[in-house]
Amino acid sequence: MRILLTGATGYIGRRLLPVLVDAGHSVVCLVRNYHKFDWEGFTPQALKSIEVIEGDLNDAKSLSSIKLKVDVAFYLVHSMSSVSKDFRESEKESATNFVNLTNGTSARQIIYLSGIVNDENLSTHLQSRKNVEEGLRKSSIPVTVLRAAIIIGSGSASFEIIRDLVEKLPVMVAPRWLSTRCQPIAIRNVLEYLFGVMLKPETYNKSFDIGGTEILTYKEMLYQFAETRHLKRLIISVPFLTPRLSSLWLTLITTTSYPLARTLVNSMKNEVICKDESMRDIVKIKLFNYQEALKLAFDKISHRNIISSWKDSFYVRAYGKEMQDNMKVPCDGVFLDTREVEFVRPVDEVIDNLWSIGGSRGYYFGNWMWRVRGLADKLVGGVGLRRGRRSETSLKIGDSLDFWRVMVADKEKGRLILFAEMKIPGEAWLEFNIKQEKGKTMLVQTATFRPLGVWGRIYWYLVLPFHGILFPRMVQNIVKAL
Repeated sequence: MRILLTGATGYIGRRLLPVLVDAGHSVVCLVRNYHKFDWEGFTPQALKSIEVIEGDLNDAKSLSSIKLKVDVAFYLVHSMSSVSKDFRESEKESATNFVNLTNGTSARQIIYLSGIVNDENLSTHLQSRKNVEEGLRKSSIPVTVLRAAIIIGSGSASFEIIRDLVEKLPVMVAPRWLSTRCQPIAIRNVLEYLFGVMLKPETYNKSFDIGGTEILTYKEMLYQFAETRHLKRLIISVPFLTPRLSSLWLTLITTTSYPLARTLVNSMKNEVICKDESMRDIVKIKLFNYQEALKLAFDKISHRNIISSWKDSFYVRAYGKEMQDNMKVPCDGVFLDTREVEFVRPVDEVIDNLWSIGGSRGYYFGNWMWRVRGLADKLVGGVGLRRGRRSETSLKIGDSLDFWRVMVADKEKGRLILFAEMKIPGEAWLEFNIKQEKGKTMLVQTATFRPLGVWGRIYWYLVLPFHGILFPRMVQNIVKAL
């Protein structure tokens, strides 16, 4: 079978792809940026079954030349963490363009993963999901909609937020939405359902709720998580935390950004409980309860086998295809801090140190200062350092790395470029290059800052003394570290 997979670089799509390939299907992955596609983990034989094409579902022109011959089309695109106030229009446009694209194919089924939308007064985000369903149903192709509750799996937004709250706070003063009920489902079960409904006529033009075996409040989920981790926690619910304060609270304590926290909090007023569980009779699988889903997630984490993370769903429209091959950090109207260190040890060892920067290993010098900077960023609504990194040793384009985003990760050439996603009056990059000339091997570290107005210039001079302390020792220790 030939399958069109959108969202192949996202949390769900990246995990569904190997399931489809291992089952012997050929998969066409439609991605906005070819260079962000993750080729890691596939055997040479599996790679023969994967075709990657570029196209932006929010740009109809980029799709005009695409001609497809597929049997099933998966629509796994959404804007949950979008900072745009018009994400509803963006999602509507994306769905419309997808319909126009697939109507010109031989597809016999569209499969969409949505959210449970059984309440009458839906949050903005859940209403947008429902609107996408309605948009997809305008297609001439039968549509199957799976409406999932909260998804629990290593790297999922829900899992990581719960993990942050429980593992970092012995006592939690929490908002009243903790009493809202939900029906969490393991990511493994979601993938089994997505795979299982393919070309089943009884699912055509129908919607199905999918959830796990238990109905729990968010408070019960936090307590059960603590039990799984052998932790004792106290949760005190208070009535005076507004949605805005709740969002700020989540942003400060967890790895989530403010836009995502705001989306989650607004959606938590809605119960996400399955009303129609007929899918269990159509696709018969072993459903996991909440604690089993947690244990599966931690098994993945313990084996360092996190295939995808919600934090890595990222696209920078401005750089397009140049991101990996010939991207250059701006050089006009910028402030620079460049450090060079000569070394004689094997280049691969220095590159390995570079590819381990951030996360639990830190920045090789002054980690307490980096933590203070991350806390300051959180306090002004930024992402802070808590996002960590997907893998301790692997980096690819689009990865989040604390408050950085990986823009270039060319390990063969020893070139790494990080773009700052912290709240600052301007734009900042941190670039590393291995340079060899005149018989010498150098590690070149360059911090670049493009200020925005007067405040940007003031900011640069305020942090300059800290750069003078951090950056020389940082580059030296990257070269020396074992």
